[in-house]
Parts: sequence; structure tokens; C-alpha cells
Amino acid sequence: MRCIIIVLDSVGIGELPDAADYGDAGCNTLAHVAEAVGGLDVPNLARMGLGNIAPIMGVDPADHPAGCFGKMAEISKGKDTTTGHWEMAGIVSEQAFPVYPNGFPEDVVERFESKIGRKILGNKPASGTEIIKELGDEHVQTGNPIVYTSADSVFQIACHEDIVPVEQLYEWCAIAREMLVAPHNVQRVIARPFVGEPGAFTRTERRKDFSLEPPGGTILDAVTLSGGEVIAVGKIGDIYAGKGITRSIHTGNNREGIGAIIAAVASGEGSLIFANLVDFDMLYGHRNDPQGYASALREFDCALSAIIDALGERDVLFITADHGCDPTTPGTDHTREYVPLIVCGKGVAKGVDLGVRPCFCDLSATTADLLGIEDDLHGTSFMGQLSLK
Repeated sequence: MRCIIIVLDSVGIGELPDAADYGDAGCNTLAHVAEAVGGLDVPNLARMGLGNIAPIMGVDPADHPAGCFGKMAEISKGKDTTTGHWEMAGIVSEQAFPVYPNGFPEDVVERFESKIGRKILGNKPASGTEIIKELGDEHVQTGNPIVYTSADSVFQIACHEDIVPVEQLYEWCAIAREMLVAPHNVQRVIARPFVGEPGAFTRTERRKDFSLEPPGGTILDAVTLSGGEVIAVGKIGDIYAGKGITRSIHTGNNREGIGAIIAAVASGEGSLIFANLVDFDMLYGHRNDPQGYASALREFDCALSAIIDALGERDVLFITADHGCDPTTPGTDHTREYVPLIVCGKGVAKGVDLGVRPCFCDLSATTADLLGIEDDLHGTSFMGQLSLK
């Protein structure tokens, strides 16, 4: 048996009960995107049961869903990429990662500047595209890196590729990663290279994340320790800091990610294929672009038939998300939401309502059961509801 997990980054499906505590009352990424564009065009996801999970304009409930369907709640503290992925891999984060709404403390900035031998620009929360518009010219003139954060626990460094070679940018990020441990236990240091001329700067696909290692074992570790192979697609390798991964396939966008998923599934290799498709979040959620978001959903939906056709007789496919990022809200941050859960495979039952799973960890518990792996991770398996043949 083989498991394939595809994370549609930020494709939330409605506010969690504690959403107001995060400033996210009323958020609903899928429903609001659908309303903004007059209805989603995702017939394959609809056939699998997406419309049976919650009301979504243009996505009618299927009379006889081709997959199992439900949604999952996040119990960890936070609404970010790493927390969501760690939880679906079996780790509950009891404490939220530190955030820096006023920029990083002076002692952190001074230590970083001393280590890289340059002053920094910025040091405030900002949109990645806006801050290079604001400070890109000064960076080009001085060579000083732009450092900024967001509502998430991130230390982001933006540099023009012609001014600071990408490998040097990565070295600076590695220095920051070594520095940013408790009490400044920053979740991710992110390299943000860009190119272009003043007034027309654009970020490139050579972004690289330097993440904290998960505290303890995950389902990825359990699979590899049992002798299985974990194939990571997209930014999965970065999110888990390479831990528990036997092969990592880096991709620059959803199109490349979808192609890599199809190739990996068709190869018949791996015990667990774990993929993240980032464009929903990075290009459209954070940029308040519901039209682009809907187009990205349509792109994935068009590829879903090929992914399903590539499945082996005993493969089980999970489609889910890690948080929300409602592009219709005034802000540009992630949103605290339930995430959809669709499960299918040639041997998987059809039309089973998996209900509301109380924890993303149920996904890792089910994966462990399917692969016959002993583990002590959080979560409750729903393998029995899949009625495997």
C-alpha cells in the first residue's frame, strides 16, 4: 500500500470556533473565493465530494460522491504553514511561535548585522512585493539586505540577484537560522531573491526556506525508520527541514508541482508521497486575488483526473490543506480555518462522510495504519471508515 498526500496550501473551508481569537471571524477561503468569481468551476473536486463538505457556490453536493469527504480542525496554536504541516504529520504545537509586529529587537538586528558585515533595511512587517517596491532602489544602491517579517513567525531576507548572489543570500539565511533559537524561536527564515529594474522588481522562484526541525518524530520519520521511502514535492522538504525525507523534488510553482506529483505517482515508487502546492497561498491568498485563486483551483482540478488515473491498485490519495488565506479579507495574512479532506483510491469506499476530524493529526494516524507502521503520534485513525478492498 502507498499513501499520497496533496496539500493545497491555504485552501481553507470556513472559520474554526476560535477564529475570532486570531482576528479571523467570518473567514472562509473557498466560499468567499467562489462568491467573488460567481462560482467555482471544479467539476472533478465536486465529483469527489467537495460540495458535500460545506456550501460553495458553483460546487453542488454530489449525489454519489466518488471519494470520501470531510473536514479537519486544527488544535495547535497558530495558523501558519509549519504548524499546520507539523500537525498533519502527528505533532501538536501547544505554544505559538513568536511573531514580531514591531520588527525584530535591536539586539537581534545588531548580531545579524555583525555576522554578515552589512547593515539591514526595513525590519518591519510588510508584504513581500510592497517592501521591494519601497526599499528595492536603496538596496540596489547600498547592497544592504532587506529584512522584514509578517503576521507569521518569519525572518525574511530580500536581495536582488545581481547585487547579492543567491548563494550568498542563502548563506545569510543560514546564519540567521543559527541565531534565531529560543527565546527568538523563529519558525522560518526565508530567502526572497528578486530581479528587475527600479519600479519593476519581481520576485523569483529561487525562494528557499530554512525551517526549525520538528520537535520529535513525525509520520515521515516513522515511514523511513520502517524502511519505507518518503518522496517530498514542493516545499515539503523545507517545512520539515529535510527530516524523515528520502527524496525531495523542489518545484517553483503549481504547474511544476502537479507534474512532479503525476510523475511520482505513476512511477509506483515511494511509501509516502507528500506534496505541497503553494501558488494558492503565495500568489493569490496573500495578494488578495480571488480571481487568480479560482484559476489556480481550476488548474488543479483539471489535473486531478490524471493524478487519479496514475494511482496504483492499493494507493490511497488524500487531498487537504494546512490553513486558510481568505483573499477577500482586508488583510493579507493566513486565516484560522477548517481544511477540507477528500480521500480516494481504487480500493477506497465511495461516498463516506468522514465528518469533522478534531485534529489534523488524524491524517498521520490513518497513514500509519494504512502502511502498517507502529507509532506513538497524536491522532485517531479513520482507516476503518475507508472500507478498503
